[in-house]
Amino acid sequence: MNKLSVPIRILSVDDHPLMREGIAAVIRNEPDMQLVAEAVNGEEAIIRFREHRPDIVLMDLRLPDICGTEAVRAIRREFSDARIIVLTTFDGDADIRLALEAGAQSYMLKSMPRRELVEVIRKVHEGKRHVPPEVAAQLAEHMGQEFLSRREIEVLERIAGGNRNSDIASMLFISEETVKGHVKHIMEKLGANDRTEAVAIGVRRGIIRL
Repeated sequence: MNKLSVPIRILSVDDHPLMREGIAAVIRNEPDMQLVAEAVNGEEAIIRFREHRPDIVLMDLRLPDICGTEAVRAIRREFSDARIIVLTTFDGDADIRLALEAGAQSYMLKSMPRRELVEVIRKVHEGKRHVPPEVAAQLAEHMGQEFLSRREIEVLERIAGGNRNSDIASMLFISEETVKGHVKHIMEKLGANDRTEAVAIGVRRGIIRL
């Protein structure tokens, strides 16, 4: 970086102190980058973005308040030119799809090499989108499949909680017959043979969390 260059200003969002320290160490070693702020949850991420207007946000998905995808959506709604890289351990196709639809320009896994992270930061700062091959492969595996509706996800979440159809009907203020219909569609869309398998597939793909 020459003397006239302005460093890439970065906001790091992660609720794990060790992860934030690791990211800070990586950024400190890059002469063209500067860590301007950190946040430990989604609401703080939105506030810090307003305060610092960083060039790049590194956003975790699992946060203690709102999920990272909601934080991405909120920031992009207010700042349409925000450039956000999701940095997470979750590799389910639903997580990836929702994050990219929310406005993230890249989706990276925390298991990637340090060198790859800094290269992606530079690419996104230049206005490019980047989806690594392993992430793209997860999306491609389920390409063309019908995704669960919001109501079906709510039903699946309650199945995961061990609730019977009658319980779910009471919780969602719908009839038991309607619940049975949703369960049937969930099984078909996920290719599951039973409720237990449906929950396992839902968790693996990032459709629901336990």
